[in-house]
Amino acid sequence: MAPPLGTSLYASGSMVSKNIRMGERRVEIEVETDARGIKSSSLRSILENWPAGKQKPRVLYTVPYGCNPTGMTATLERRKEVLALAREHNFLILEDDPYYFLYYGKAARYPSYFALEAEEPETGRVLRFDSLSKILSAGIRIGFVSGPTRLLQALNAHTATSNLQTSSLTQVIVFKLLESWGYAAFVKHTEKVSAFYREKRDVFEAAMNKHLTGLAEWDTPEAGMFFWFKLLLGDDPSVEGDSQALISEKAVREGVLALPGTAFLPNGRRSAYVRASFSLSTEDDVNEALRRLAKVVRDART
Repeated sequence: MAPPLGTSLYASGSMVSKNIRMGERRVEIEVETDARGIKSSSLRSILENWPAGKQKPRVLYTVPYGCNPTGMTATLERRKEVLALAREHNFLILEDDPYYFLYYGKAARYPSYFALEAEEPETGRVLRFDSLSKILSAGIRIGFVSGPTRLLQALNAHTATSNLQTSSLTQVIVFKLLESWGYAAFVKHTEKVSAFYREKRDVFEAAMNKHLTGLAEWDTPEAGMFFWFKLLLGDDPSVEGDSQALISEKAVREGVLALPGTAFLPNGRRSAYVRASFSLSTEDDVNEALRRLAKVVRDART
């Protein structure tokens, strides 16, 4: 068997389907998160207790704003702690930030890992990915990357041998739009988009409070388009339930579409969590869907 190419750390909830697989020679390690982002204590514990003689992880993948699926937004303190660990243990941070402009929290937007590292005397450990898909058009599929020159050159070389480039037509459309808008109009547009999602978030949470109080637990997202909530499927809150069958089978039969938490975990372990998107549904549809889901959960608890 060939030796491992390296080990990757993934913030809890990272989508397995988005990870680039290189045969079976890569290991994924789940890092715990909470409402404040990556738990630096979990990351430090993993790194400091790494087996002697075994190569330490080379990469940490994270979505710091409105993470898919957890909806969490990393605080400034957590970002600085993770960045310090990257310097201490010499790993790259892949900062995937498609929901950066979909932040609608009350506090000022936190600086990115990329911006924070730029303030340090030593740089080169953050590769940042931005997306226009969430703020211009979902089908546009255009983003941009910022990072060390050598890594960008390697990405360009890989792109040239895989898909050549992003569609020229969509690139021209986006270029002409941004050129006509200018930076100030672009920012104003993103503010309108984030306000739209804040309203959608509020509608969804009001329905959750109405239908799922006592049946689920959640933290209010401050960015993005997802709620990540834990179903209370038993009498003992310390026992982790499993949402897989309930969401994939029973809820579907009731016309409710969501995703069980296990679908997002690198190791596929059981999880009581559920991810629901609030980007498209109307207020009436949200209330009806959560009313039906509440019934499914109550039936499962009896």
